[in-house]
Amino acid sequence: MTERSAPVALAILVAAAYATAAFGTFQFDDWNVIVGNADVASLSAWLASMPGIRPLTKLSFALNRAIDPRAAGFVAFNVACHLASALFALALLRRWLPRMAPRCNAAFAALLAAAVFALHPAQTEAVTYIAGRSVSLAALGYLASLYAWERWREHPARHGWLAWSVAAFALALAARETAWTLPLAIVLVEAASGERTTATLSRLRWHLAIAVIAAIAIAASPVYRRLIDASLDLRGPLANLASQVDAIAYLVTHPLLTMRVDVDPDVRVAPHGLAWAMKCAGIVAALAAACWQWRRRCWLSFAILWFFLHLLPTNSVVARLDLANDRQLYLAMIGPAVGLSVALGGWQARRALRVAALSVLAALGTATLVRNLDYRSEVALWEATARASPRKARVFNNLGVAYREANDIARARAAFERALALDPDDYKAKQNLRELSRASHSAYQAHAALRLPRDDAKA
Repeated sequence: MTERSAPVALAILVAAAYATAAFGTFQFDDWNVIVGNADVASLSAWLASMPGIRPLTKLSFALNRAIDPRAAGFVAFNVACHLASALFALALLRRWLPRMAPRCNAAFAALLAAAVFALHPAQTEAVTYIAGRSVSLAALGYLASLYAWERWREHPARHGWLAWSVAAFALALAARETAWTLPLAIVLVEAASGERTTATLSRLRWHLAIAVIAAIAIAASPVYRRLIDASLDLRGPLANLASQVDAIAYLVTHPLLTMRVDVDPDVRVAPHGLAWAMKCAGIVAALAAACWQWRRRCWLSFAILWFFLHLLPTNSVVARLDLANDRQLYLAMIGPAVGLSVALGGWQARRALRVAALSVLAALGTATLVRNLDYRSEVALWEATARASPRKARVFNNLGVAYREANDIARARAAFERALALDPDDYKAKQNLRELSRASHSAYQAHAALRLPRDDAKA
């Protein structure tokens, strides 16, 4: 495949895999973040709400509502962002892989890795799930910044590329604060290319300045301070780091390797027993392998370190209510994609190589095509989530709400009762069941009042 045709092929693959995303609708956090959020009701409302958190993401929501307030318009924007990120990933990998894996078919491996990144079903939570836009939009700025850095690296006299890299980094942070890892990603890429870390850091002074400014803005924001206080109340940094062993193990064994995606996974803080120790040993072994293979198989070390680096903001010392979510894999996915593509790219049997690559892409694309159908309604999404997390009370409470909105009262009642059976202290399920009973009683009284005159008339 030629250099010009590869982006076209990638665009076709993304369009095919996300064709069913057009049926997506507003879900879960979308109602609070977008539909019911007055700050994104219009551009003037967005401007009046500033300064605020994630301003670029909120601006994109306001623009979407101004152009087309329907869910389809929001999903189309998300898919376009995802495709752009995949194209930037392709352009970057074409430059990185010849330096990291000189014996590999770099053109083939770059296209395959970009396609795996684009087609993996775990990415749907940052694409088809509209509120997940902060992840995909930040990733777009992140990868654009890396691309501009590469162009500046190729032509150091063209300082415009460096300015674009710094500006794109700032935009990524404005979309989602977790983009702060970008300077570390550049250090990783440059180290894998044979550059000294001290020299790289000296060239990164403008990026580091932007990161410091962002940190000061976060520290000065009352909203972020409340979030930090809530995080510390939830779990301490060390306790949260220990709990992330289970979270990372879940992300690897469920959405990443087996494609068992789940919008509300049942990952809990568990006691530190033998199973936890084995998971911890697996993570340590992976990091040790990355250090051991740095000189022999730099691409493998890069794949492992990239993966863990991009889990650092969400799966380390900062506590979150949910230990793991599929969308945390969005940028991290590039690491495993590189590992898989370079490993396959080393095969000598070209026919077997093509069959293996096509089989991988067909499996990923089909899984994404099917997964997007779960977003066609709230009932469909929460039914799928209940199958994936059958022991989580919140899932059944949300399923009950979806049934209630669909006017399926019997199933709503059963779902709320199931939530209370799993967690008798679930106050939301108690309240929803109580309101459902009250509404049913009122409806019965209203129906009886309307029926009596007809009975009297017959008499």
